[in-house]
Amino acid sequence: MDALAQDAVQALMAEGESDNTVRSYQAALRYWAAWFAMRYHRSIEMPVPTAAVVQFVVDHAQRKTDSGLSCELPREIDEALVARGFKARLGPPSLATLLHRLSVLSKAHQLHRLANPCQDVAVRELVSKTRRAYAKRGVAPDRKPALTREPLEALLQTCDDSLRGVRDRALLLFAWASGGRRRSEVADARMENLTRVGPAAFVYRLHRSKTDQSGSAAAQADKPVVGMAGVALAAWLARSGVVDGPVFRRVLRGEKLSSSGLASAAVRKIVKERAALAGLADGFSAHSLRSGFVTEAARQNVPMAETMEMTGHASVASVVGYFRTAAAVSSRAAKLLERLDDEPSARASDQP
Repeated sequence: MDALAQDAVQALMAEGESDNTVRSYQAALRYWAAWFAMRYHRSIEMPVPTAAVVQFVVDHAQRKTDSGLSCELPREIDEALVARGFKARLGPPSLATLLHRLSVLSKAHQLHRLANPCQDVAVRELVSKTRRAYAKRGVAPDRKPALTREPLEALLQTCDDSLRGVRDRALLLFAWASGGRRRSEVADARMENLTRVGPAAFVYRLHRSKTDQSGSAAAQADKPVVGMAGVALAAWLARSGVVDGPVFRRVLRGEKLSSSGLASAAVRKIVKERAALAGLADGFSAHSLRSGFVTEAARQNVPMAETMEMTGHASVASVVGYFRTAAAVSSRAAKLLERLDDEPSARASDQP
């Protein structure tokens, strides 16, 4: 391809990715470049040698030693990475961060059609064993706590009658009740995709999501916003006067409304601030709305297919874990002793 065509390809690739994904890729590649330069005293080039990828894993993955857990990243390099802003704090990253950085490097090689060191047998075996080592230590993937019905109601109680309070109540209920929308989907919600079907009932057409990047799943795109969520959304639209553009806007000083929509980070901030006001434990984030919807659906015995229709999950495996957790808590088999205690006469009659 000529230079113009190549530029067009790169522009389309960039436009097709979400802003959050692009930022995470950029941060991971900046880290790779900084680590490589400090480790090998030269600039990184692709394809990255397999030996360097192996070194990256052992530099960042913790292993057991006689003195406890340790990794091979030299202290001076660790301090330099923190000082220059490539790391937030000293010490090894989480397993999830390590795997993400390997995945980004692998993706970069794939896009450039280069020999991929991350697919080398030695690297794949090392990563597999590293995963198992972490699992044996009881290190589980970091999951944000779920905003099920009770904690969600606690958040809603912090929303007063101010413009910001009315907005936050509508936003939380819209995100939760329409299927646990992702923060980017909430931030991107626009009036053009919202149809009022009753005084306090709406249908929101989700044109694009994480699992439907092309917006092709039209049959599953319509998400109901009814009940409490519909009432809250109607109140927000009436109070704010929003008729086009972004549904959820920034609220400025003096209860003035911005013409620009919220950023994805603002959705996360709203959840965290409301959780703090409600006195809930740390850890809740925007994703807690999504996991909370799925978990609550499982608790209330909503069929998995119906739940996935709302959430837009493409994989049953992504949803089944929440259903199993909810089922474990409510399992009748786990309460056999309690059932006996509730039936003393039946227990007495069984005695010889």
